[in-house]
Amino acid sequence: MMGTNGNNNKKKNKRGGTKKRMTVEQSLAYKSVSEWVYLDNNNISSSANSAIAIDDDFKVKLVQTKVSAEKLVFELHSHSICSDGFLSPSKLVERAHQYGVKVLSLTDHDTMAGIPQALEAARRVGIKIIPGVEVSTIFTPRTESGSEEPVHVLAYYSSCGPANFEKLDQFLANIREGRYLRAKNMISKLNKLKLPLRWENVEKIAGDGVAPGRLHVARAMVEAGHVENLKQAFSRYLYDGGPAYSTGSEPDAEEAVQLICETGGVAVLAHPWALKNPVAIIRRLKEAGLHGLEVYRSDGKLAAFSDLADSYDLLKLGGSDYHARGGNSESALGSVSLPVVAVHEFLKVARPIWCGAIKNTVDRYLSDPTDSNLEHILRYARTKLAKSGVSVPFPTIAHSHSIELIGQCLSQWLTNEEQKNTDFEAIRLKLPYKEGNLEALKNST
Repeated sequence: MMGTNGNNNKKKNKRGGTKKRMTVEQSLAYKSVSEWVYLDNNNISSSANSAIAIDDDFKVKLVQTKVSAEKLVFELHSHSICSDGFLSPSKLVERAHQYGVKVLSLTDHDTMAGIPQALEAARRVGIKIIPGVEVSTIFTPRTESGSEEPVHVLAYYSSCGPANFEKLDQFLANIREGRYLRAKNMISKLNKLKLPLRWENVEKIAGDGVAPGRLHVARAMVEAGHVENLKQAFSRYLYDGGPAYSTGSEPDAEEAVQLICETGGVAVLAHPWALKNPVAIIRRLKEAGLHGLEVYRSDGKLAAFSDLADSYDLLKLGGSDYHARGGNSESALGSVSLPVVAVHEFLKVARPIWCGAIKNTVDRYLSDPTDSNLEHILRYARTKLAKSGVSVPFPTIAHSHSIELIGQCLSQWLTNEEQKNTDFEAIRLKLPYKEGNLEALKNST
């Protein structure tokens, strides 16, 4: 989060943060991040060019100006009912908006099914979505003395989504299939512990088409009266290595990182503080292509993991890991304070990767203009394009029309500087209409 929300006001008052002028580095970072945040809007916030102050605990806000300044709140770790969250993607986005979030990444476990709904809701309320996913993996030590442990890797993608979508989709589908087996094994272990559960109840809690996870089993335990609350279910039975814990068919952590990189994503290690052997895992995953790790939480920066990030030249990120479970034990949505420079460093690494993925996806269609290849481009773009008055199902779009839509997508996804890149200039030479001109398309549909 770059900014504050209501949940942090008391903490701020207690600390008595003293405002001080941003350094040149911070000011430039804020301006660059603002340009990207408001990329979809023609009227980029004038606050990017305003005088800026920063207090001593990374909360960015603007000093008094004539224009009311918007705070830039980034939430990079959240879940919906498409995995183990309690809110639909649209309700999650609405809540994020209520909490002042400007950029939200939906990172459901092993699925990106909620992204289209999140994008549609985000269009209505005016926030930006980073398509994401949290991939369940297993880390296997190279020595016999070590033991396997679960590792979660966050993947952040461009507005166009993953390149080679089919490969990632199948990879995630295999993990979800393993989650069904894992949940059944946990139920079997609980039954042996004289804590009977019915599979049908767990399936019902998870919802149609949702691969069940530990949280769904925990909720079934609460409903059955075996435990008082979710925390008790995890602390007594479902924790990593616990009496009812089970693994599924999770892939090797290094394989997952490599696939994320291959499909145009930014790979970030989730909650490293929960790992038994974080140093070995970070070292191995860095060799596989890891870009960063979570360092910031709602209670501040974890110095030990910040130092590890420095040692391995990794990005320092963080998010609330919000599930909407309720209660005091869960961090609020948008409650993690990310320094503006940390977000800027993230985008400096991510943007070239995302541009490369966008180029590859567009080139794939231009060289083979099939409906399937067009779908890959418009998968996450159709709801945005609806603002232009153009809403055409992609199977019925003529090739000339689809080229115009691609041009519109590029203008929404790329900064002015990125659009001037030689690669995208070459693509634009193939576009038959002037940038941003949709009249021909509107009149012909």
